[in-house]
Amino acid sequence: MRTQTHTTFSRTWIVILCWFTVALEGFDLVALGATTPILTDPAAPHAGLTTETMTVVATLSLVGVGLGAVMIGPLSYRWGRRRTLLACVALFSIFTIAIPLLPTWALIALFRFIAGLGLGASMPVALTVMQETMASGRRAHATTVTMTGYHAGAVGASLVALAVADAWQWVFYIGGGLGIIVLPLIYLYLPDHSSAEEADAAAAAEAETKPGITALFTNGRARSTIAMWIASFMGLLLVYGLNQWLPKIMVSAGYPVADSLVMLFVTNVGAVIGLLIGGATADRFGARGSIAVWFLLAAVFLLSLVIRFNSGFVLNAFLLVTGVFVFSAQVMIYGLVGYIYPAHLVSTGMGMTAGIGRFGAIIGPAITGWMISTGNGYPGVFIFYAAAALLAVVMVLLIRKPEQPSANRNSSANRNSRETMTQE
Repeated sequence: MRTQTHTTFSRTWIVILCWFTVALEGFDLVALGATTPILTDPAAPHAGLTTETMTVVATLSLVGVGLGAVMIGPLSYRWGRRRTLLACVALFSIFTIAIPLLPTWALIALFRFIAGLGLGASMPVALTVMQETMASGRRAHATTVTMTGYHAGAVGASLVALAVADAWQWVFYIGGGLGIIVLPLIYLYLPDHSSAEEADAAAAAEAETKPGITALFTNGRARSTIAMWIASFMGLLLVYGLNQWLPKIMVSAGYPVADSLVMLFVTNVGAVIGLLIGGATADRFGARGSIAVWFLLAAVFLLSLVIRFNSGFVLNAFLLVTGVFVFSAQVMIYGLVGYIYPAHLVSTGMGMTAGIGRFGAIIGPAITGWMISTGNGYPGVFIFYAAAALLAVVMVLLIRKPEQPSANRNSSANRNSRETMTQE
């Protein structure tokens, strides 16, 4: 068994694999939203899917995502980053490919739940690897760059859905197939513990520092932890609500199905732009203030969508800017985790922030689906979303102002990085 240090691995490979893993999650989750208008078409519903049953499918899918995110923190320390990510990607890829083959909506819901476990667990692991790889002053930027993958995947799912039209099965085949293809690359190039002995040593050190959930509430971090969880909850409520239901909302507002898929595409293009701008802004001007401004602007542009635009160009322009602020605001919260918590708590803090936030991802689509099914989808959903964004502003302002990591903390983080960035 050979030992390889962090320097053996190309940082470029680490960035590519983390980015692509997050892109797979974006593709897979948005695939369901992009195909929802076709799958729930009253004239030819697939496997008994209606707006009501699709709400159940989407909700169970995101329950799995939330559970996966919450549970993965301790497991990633025990198994190592690489093995954990391999298991997660394999799980959601296999169960995604199977979706078009299932005859009933209940089976679709079950398989989406299982796929969600892998999807929810993969993102915190990828983000943690990125934060461990980058210098401490670049953590917010590292997080937002990685998260552009999610929306690049979402853009890809929208484009594939537009390209295949009624052959919607290919959206799931492509999404799952890409995950299978990337597995060998993760095994070969993603860093992990260098040996069983080193893994045991890392586990022992982990047990000694006790990075459990209760540690997130010590040393004056309780208010920041709770506020960050609520802000993440609201942010993911917006992200997943829009990505799951935006096409259906726009169809209910009277727009054609094809146009609604273009709107989903445009919104996620805005998300990529926002992430590139947001990460640099947070690193330069401070994460907390930047996030608060981002959520405030998100609320303003979400509320503007209650206007029924006659011009498709103007509507898509507003959707583009909405995507810039809505999606990047949520991701910037993840970047804040690296500043709020010491190095040995970052993985647990990331997992819990993402995990609690994922329950917003469950509630948002569930409420949105209910509003659409009761005839209150447009414009009521956008008013609801704007209120959620304003609450997120308040929560972000309650988070303790982050301090620049000390030299000691940098040393600890670098040592932790060297310990984990090895391969058997």
